[in-house]
Amino acid sequence: MFVLPELKNPYTSYEPYIDAQTMEIHHQQHHAGYVKKLNQACVDADINCERIEELFEKMSELPVSIRNNAGGHYNHTVFWSWLNDTMTTPSSELHQILETTFGGLEDFKAEFMKAALGVFGSGWTWLVLTDENTLEIVTTKNQDNPLMDDIHAGYPLFGVDVWEHAYYLRYQNRRVDYLKAIWSLVDWNIVSERFARKPEMNDL
Repeated sequence: MFVLPELKNPYTSYEPYIDAQTMEIHHQQHHAGYVKKLNQACVDADINCERIEELFEKMSELPVSIRNNAGGHYNHTVFWSWLNDTMTTPSSELHQILETTFGGLEDFKAEFMKAALGVFGSGWTWLVLTDENTLEIVTTKNQDNPLMDDIHAGYPLFGVDVWEHAYYLRYQNRRVDYLKAIWSLVDWNIVSERFARKPEMNDL
């Protein structure tokens, strides 16, 4: 059975970048809803799965209810993992490959924001480590993610929720302002740890 992860900090800790009400609703209602529905969908489909990645490996064969809710659970778990109230910097190894790939951290941020602003409707924007050990920025619709077998874009190092429920109370339709603010909450230690795993993809 999948469970809702706890956040690192109280909901108020992410102010002023993300307001406490949004954090609470996002975590306790949206994410909790995905977990509840995922567990029920697994029961309905008679699927017993200890690792969510096992679902992604055969996602194209599974019901839409599992796709949507497994993606919603995984995506948000990754999102909460790097969200923190203290700024950090990428490890030297990650910083070097960001520089090689994008020209530098600020260039990466600009490319990432461009991709996120280009997501039509609801979805996610990701920094992934590909099978060739290169970095790419990819987007997915709804609650899809790069690990799903019919997407297979790479291992997610970092992902930003660009559904309106992630920012609407504070920013209304100003997605660009939300994306500018989110950089102040990135725990690059977590992103660097995910990069260092290179990855075995056996955990979140």
